[in-house]
Amino acid sequence: MTRQAANDNREATTSLSCLPLFATDKQLAVAIVGKERADMWIKTVIPQLERKGFPRVDPLHGGRPVPLVQKFYDGYFGITAGFHAVAPDGEERLGEWKKSRRRA
Repeated sequence: MTRQAANDNREATTSLSCLPLFATDKQLAVAIVGKERADMWIKTVIPQLERKGFPRVDPLHGGRPVPLVQKFYDGYFGITAGFHAVAPDGEERLGEWKKSRRRA
C-alpha cells in the first residue's frame, strides 16, 4: 500500500501552466495545493496571501491573472531575488606570495 502525498496535484493534469490566462480561485487552488486541500486554501490562505501582494480577482475577467500568480510565487520563494555579483577588491596575483615583513 502506497501512501499519497498531502499535495495531490501530481495526479491531476492541472498545473499553473495548464490554466487559462485568468483562473478562478478553485482552479488556482487545485493547481497549487491539490483537490483535497483546495477548499481550505481558498478560505484561509488566499486572504493571508492577498495581504502580501497576491494578485486580486480582475472584475472584468472574473479571475486572477495566472502569470501574476506565477510571478508572485517566484518572488515568494525567492526565485526572482537574483544574485548580486561582488566587484573584485583588487588585482589578483595568484602566483605571488606575500613578501615577509620581517627584516633581517
